[in-house]
Amino acid sequence: MSTSTTPWLDFLATQGARLSASTAPEVVGFQDESNDSNIVVPLTHLGLIAATGEEAASFLHNQLTNDVQSLGVSEARLAGYCTPKGRLLATMLIWKSSDAILLQLPREIQAAVQKRLQMFILRAKAKLADVSDGQVALGLAGPDVAAALAPWFPELPAAYGVTQQVAGTLIRMPDAAGAPRFQWIASVETAQRAWPQLAQSLRPAATAAWRALDIQAGIPLVVQATQEQFVPQMINFEVLGGVNFRKGCYPGQEIVARSQYLGKLKRRMLPAQVAATGVLAGTEVFASSDPDQPCGQVVNAETSGDRTLCLVELKTAVLEQGDDIRLGSASGPVLEIGTLPYELIDPT
Repeated sequence: MSTSTTPWLDFLATQGARLSASTAPEVVGFQDESNDSNIVVPLTHLGLIAATGEEAASFLHNQLTNDVQSLGVSEARLAGYCTPKGRLLATMLIWKSSDAILLQLPREIQAAVQKRLQMFILRAKAKLADVSDGQVALGLAGPDVAAALAPWFPELPAAYGVTQQVAGTLIRMPDAAGAPRFQWIASVETAQRAWPQLAQSLRPAATAAWRALDIQAGIPLVVQATQEQFVPQMINFEVLGGVNFRKGCYPGQEIVARSQYLGKLKRRMLPAQVAATGVLAGTEVFASSDPDQPCGQVVNAETSGDRTLCLVELKTAVLEQGDDIRLGSASGPVLEIGTLPYELIDPT
C-alpha cells in the first residue's frame, strides 16, 4: 500500500515524526518519548469538510442532529449524521468561520460521508469541499498549555468555545485527566512556523495520545468499524450536547426522539480498561450471565503499555446485575468498568 504525503506530513518527518505506512498516514511517535504530561499532537487522523454558500447552514441543519442555524463564530458543537433508521454514520465537531461551516470527522470515513451529504444538496445554494490538506489540526493538552499558546492566543476560550485569530482557530475541548485541552486549526504555513516553538514547551506526541485523552474525557468517535451501530443515546451523545431535540427534522430524527422519550435508556457507553492489546473498535463484549449473546461492543480503544483504554457501549441491565463483562467472548479478558467524567441523565 502506497503512502500518501503532504507538505505538512513531510515537515513533521523532518521534525522527528514517525509515520504509519498507509494511504492516510498518522503520527505513531516522535524521537522524544518522555512522559511529560504537556503534549502537542498532530491530529492527522481527522479530516475537514468546509460547507459554503448562503444556504449551507440550513442544509446542514436539516441533515445533522444538532442546531446549525444558530451556530455562532464563538462556539463549537458536537453533531451526528444518521441514517433514516437513526443509526450514526458519523460523529463530528462543527464550528463556523467567517465564510464557512467546518465539519471535522475521521479521515477514514470523511470521503464517504461527504459524498452522501452531497447527494442531498440538490438545488440548495451550498457547496462541500475537502479542506483537510490545507488546514492543520493540532491537539494541545496539559497543565502548561495556556502558557505555550499565549504568543498566538493570549485569551483562551471556555469549554467548546472558539477564538478566531490571525494565527487560526482555537477550540477548547473537554478536559481529560484534569488537564485542559485545545485544538488549534491553522494553515500549513502557520503550523510549520509555530511547531518549533511549541515543541520547546510541549512534548510532541503520537496521534494515539489524543485519542486516549478523548476516551478519558468520555467523547466517542464513530469510525468505519462502528458506522450504523449506534443510536446517539447509546454512546451518550445527547448528554454531550450532540443532539438538539427542539430543532426540526433530520434523517433518523423520529427514532432518535422516540429513544429519548420512551423512558429509561437500555444501552449506554462507559469507560473501561482491559489487560489486552490490539483491541479494535467494534469488538463485541459478553456478559457472564448470557455467554452466547453479545451485550455490547467497543466504541473506541487505545493501547497503553500492556493494557487498553476503551469506551464500551453496553446493555444497562448487565451493569445492574453486576455481571462480569468480557472482551471478545464469554471466556475473554475481563473489562474493568470505570466512571465517566460526566453524569448520565436518563429522560423522564
